[in-house]
Amino acid sequence: MILFPAIDLKDGLAVRLEQGDMARATVFNRDPADQAYAFEIAGFEYLHIVDLDGAFAGKPVNGGAVDRILEATNIRVQLGGGIRDMATVAGWLDKGVNRVIIGTAAVRDPTLVREAAAAYPGRVAVGLDARDGKVAVQGWAEASELTVLDIARRFEDAGVSAIIYTDISRDGMLKGINWDATIALADAISIPVIASGGLASIEDVKTMLEPRAKRLEGAIAGRAIYDGRLNPAEALALIRAAKTA
Repeated sequence: MILFPAIDLKDGLAVRLEQGDMARATVFNRDPADQAYAFEIAGFEYLHIVDLDGAFAGKPVNGGAVDRILEATNIRVQLGGGIRDMATVAGWLDKGVNRVIIGTAAVRDPTLVREAAAAYPGRVAVGLDARDGKVAVQGWAEASELTVLDIARRFEDAGVSAIIYTDISRDGMLKGINWDATIALADAISIPVIASGGLASIEDVKTMLEPRAKRLEGAIAGRAIYDGRLNPAEALALIRAAKTA
């Protein structure tokens, strides 16, 4: 079970949004590489990065900030936002990103997901972000008529390494992850699921470690770490203890 601290990039800065609204961004660190290094020093082994500007633009925008993170740390990185073609997939993986996350293109161009997963086994994830059960795309600015399960099932046989499921209504709101929906998704598909959106406290980490969540790969934590509601040392100690139990 993995706890992924999150760095969302906007205008080269590390920010957090509320419910995916770019107008409701809080800057938590003006130096994303410094933030990534702090996460590494705290004991995290994995990092979740989203190029928010890239998600809206449909192409990488904060590449310089990602490059600096990769240079400053040895932490394993999964990256999403603006990844819409094979050239971008290859570019990030060649630079040292461990896993790319395809979101909008998973809805609009599922062939890309299949091609990328075949070319880079174990290094391609799909990001599915839902509002009222329907998947949103283009940096969450547009809604589709498809459910998370509809799209996840498309990729059951594609070799996708994980589905990252975000409940947009909870993202950045510190209301707790939508565990019921996330666990139901994990139980319905064979692809490992990562929970995202609203992780609020150590109680969410405890839920992640419950037997009912055993099919999950982990969860993503953002604002709760930045504002001190979640103590990294306590969370990582709980996860380590669960592994040895």
